[in-house]
Amino acid sequence: MADTDIAYLTLVDLAARLARRDISSTEATQAQLARIAALEPRLHAYVLATGDSALAEAKTADAEIAAGRHRGLLHGVPVAVKDLCDLTGTATTAGMPLRSAHRATSDATVVARLRAAGAVILGKLQMTEGAYGAHHPDVVAPVNPGNAAYWTGVSSSGSGVATAAGMCFASLGSDTGGSIRFPSTMNGLTGLKPTWGRVSRAGVFSLGESLDHIGPMTRSAADCAAVLGAIAGADPRDPTASPVAVPDYLGTIGAGVRGLRIGLDRRLYETATDADSRAAIEHAASVLTAAGATIVDLSLPMTLDVAKGWIPMCAAEAAVAHEATFPARAAEYGPVLTGMLRLGRTMNALDMVKLDLMRARLRGEMALVFEQVDLLLTPVMHVAAASLEDMAPARRTPETVAARQRFSAATDMTGHPALTLPGGFTAAGMPVGFQITGRHFDEAAVLRAGHAFQSATDWHRKHPVL
Repeated sequence: MADTDIAYLTLVDLAARLARRDISSTEATQAQLARIAALEPRLHAYVLATGDSALAEAKTADAEIAAGRHRGLLHGVPVAVKDLCDLTGTATTAGMPLRSAHRATSDATVVARLRAAGAVILGKLQMTEGAYGAHHPDVVAPVNPGNAAYWTGVSSSGSGVATAAGMCFASLGSDTGGSIRFPSTMNGLTGLKPTWGRVSRAGVFSLGESLDHIGPMTRSAADCAAVLGAIAGADPRDPTASPVAVPDYLGTIGAGVRGLRIGLDRRLYETATDADSRAAIEHAASVLTAAGATIVDLSLPMTLDVAKGWIPMCAAEAAVAHEATFPARAAEYGPVLTGMLRLGRTMNALDMVKLDLMRARLRGEMALVFEQVDLLLTPVMHVAAASLEDMAPARRTPETVAARQRFSAATDMTGHPALTLPGGFTAAGMPVGFQITGRHFDEAAVLRAGHAFQSATDWHRKHPVL
């Protein structure tokens, strides 16, 4: 197979070939490293490619598979992780030059679990400063492989670019206000924000601890299921990681959606999104209806006030996360994260109580919604595809941030799982995403619905022309 043919296999497809020994992990890893070397000067997705250790891991995987000691679906599959996940012996910069001297003494739990599943770690992926809304001025931002004039999404920008461009078969991202889902939709990927507590955050640099979610960014719902199955579960290093049993996500993904009730707030998305986003939602609703689901019209509590409330809530938690270096080393921070941290440090007890009460009400309202339906179908953003001009710092205000995060921030505050899938293209050729949200710890139903959609469509098999 040509390198380009290998690069765009889904993780599940590659895993089957590795298990049959049609291709070796060493061959797949060499092809990925060659592709990284060729594309990285243009796309800037990687902070660090760990080529020597990746090849050593691949050779070990080949020997184990040949000896009949197959560990499962991820065995021998080359993947990469966002640079807020600790990787032993490397810097966890979290997009911050001031952390360049940091060296991790152990792997983050999610990295350790990928290794235990036999995955090959290709390296660390670029991200925005501190996982907030902009890259540090001294960092070369990743470039959208579909069109360099368009946003990559934040904060898991490198994860989105690398996975879309065939520079890894899956990646890990983090989502605090939409940061798995934005880069997934902007790069034509399938990205899963799991339930809060479903995946350990031990060894992961925090933006907002009660809002942070770690999850997979891949080419299909089945790929997401495979990665989530490997990284999910309780962890003694993270007491907030839930002991709820981890089901066989991939084993049940083909069960379909017949009989499932999917909620749709047409009033909300018809007034708060552009035409391309609306078309993607209607298309998804028709495909899922044809697959046997029932669409239920309802009203969702995803208001602009909720999205605006996310900003000071995240700011206060971020101020705690950066207390050791901000304001002591404020001169080394970029302007966007600086503004966020200053806001967080102005919050008082009354402000925080009001936000906590708003969050409690939101959780209650969402619980009532999920008494009526099994899943929700919503846009990812207010626009299908944002240009770099749209995202210019001069246009960054609380109102524009809230508008962008209206459909994402609410589920970070409530902790519900949400899966973003590609569902079309704009007239400019940019991918359009939508998302499916489920009950707490019901990623299985969310993934089933995503797989049902992708079994009937091929949007997820489209790749950028590089």
